[in-house]
Amino acid sequence: MDIQGAGASGTSGASLEMASLKMAKGQQERDGQATLQLLDSAADVPKPSSANPALGAKIDTYA
Repeated sequence: MDIQGAGASGTSGASLEMASLKMAKGQQERDGQATLQLLDSAADVPKPSSANPALGAKIDTYA
């Protein structure tokens, strides 16, 4: 009869936990890089401008 103690299962559990943490950290780093790339690409989009800067400066609030 082969019975493993708590120490044997605890060791494998710790290694699985470390592997899981490494995977989560890698995913967070990839998400962060994707976010930075998205922000950089959004910064390159020109803002719409009018030939007449006064156009749209006044808003008529009367209905």
